[in-house]
Amino acid sequence: MLDLVHAVLVAPFKDMVGAPSFLVEVLIGGLAAGLMYSLVALGFVLIYKASGVFNFAQGVMVLFAALTLVGLMERGAPLVAALVLTMGVMVALAFAIERVVLRPLVNQEQIILFMATIGLTFFLEGFGELVWGSNVKKLDVGIPDTSFMAWGVQINRLELTAALTAAVLVAV
Repeated sequence: MLDLVHAVLVAPFKDMVGAPSFLVEVLIGGLAAGLMYSLVALGFVLIYKASGVFNFAQGVMVLFAALTLVGLMERGAPLVAALVLTMGVMVALAFAIERVVLRPLVNQEQIILFMATIGLTFFLEGFGELVWGSNVKKLDVGIPDTSFMAWGVQINRLELTAALTAAVLVAV
């Protein structure tokens, strides 16, 4: 029992004191992940406040957008053109979902809307695989996935860029 208490309450703090640069690296990674989660939370809140629907299909809509972007880039579209086309596809998809799925359910109970968005999640997952394939894809948007050292701390460029982008978007 004493070993368990030591392993949980004492050893982690001894490790932090022994490797402060690693502690800073972990804190930076945690802050970067937290900023990404704040964007997800902001998306849920904005959709709920605007429509009164808790949209469980939000995540799969992001997945569908990513699959569309990568699919277009794999077929030779340059990044900027693929981004513009993907935005167009997602706007069209959003209008179609609103007209076909959500509008007929206006003034229905919340559980019905809730279940409709869960069903939409499954549909979009399958439709994305049907259109773009189910194999693993790599998205390269030109941000190097390398690290650099600053004040003895290793920082990942991709994480830093994503965190700064998320911070700006949340602030806006």
